Amino acid sequence: MTQLNEAYYKLLHDLQAVDFVLLELNLYLDTHPHDGNALQQFNQYAELRQRIAYQYEAQYGPLMNYGHSMSKLPWQWNEVPWPWQV
Repeated sequence: MTQLNEAYYKLLHDLQAVDFVLLELNLYLDTHPHDGNALQQFNQYAELRQRIAYQYEAQYGPLMNYGHSMSKLPWQWNEVPWPWQV
């Protein structure tokens, strides 16, 4: 197996850390949709993820995971229809 450079592993680690934060905030916002501070944090991490993912994808290929979309207040994820219901 080919060993990739240190930058690859750093970007991958950074993405995984941000994805974890986004997942936790997503779960929290599902039950606290009017928490503006949590929503602000979610949106900040979503932007950070987009920047890291762009850098990763430019160097190492495509990604797909959490945090691709921003949300307005209140948290919109728990509103139906969900994307797979359309």
